[in-house]
Amino acid sequence: QVQLVESGGGLVQAGGSLRLSCAASGRTFSGVAMGWFRQAPGKEREFVAAIRWTSRYTYYADSVKGRFTISRDSAKNTMYLQMNSLQPEDTAVYYCACDRTAQSPSNADAYDYWGQGTQVTVSS
Repeated sequence: QVQLVESGGGLVQAGGSLRLSCAASGRTFSGVAMGWFRQAPGKEREFVAAIRWTSRYTYYADSVKGRFTISRDSAKNTMYLQMNSLQPEDTAVYYCACDRTAQSPSNADAYDYWGQGTQVTVSS
């Protein structure tokens, strides 16, 4: 069983930065994809970014390209999301997730395991 624990959320002013972390445990992560998704109040969960664990190939939603950077540290089994130039529309609960087969990294339905989420609030 995979456990995913997010941290690093908080309150930040528009234009500021935050770095989210996702500590993973419970299996080896070779061959998986790990992703970040977010859900704002009253909205559906949406894809933010994903990374193939072995190749480190990355995917981004258009809304965050150039502002967010996803990365991973295999020695720590930890994934990160560096978020710069944050805007109020980035306010949401951010979830990390693991897709065992890495078939469709931007599709939430493809993910098998989810963390509990961390709140990010950007004030204007």
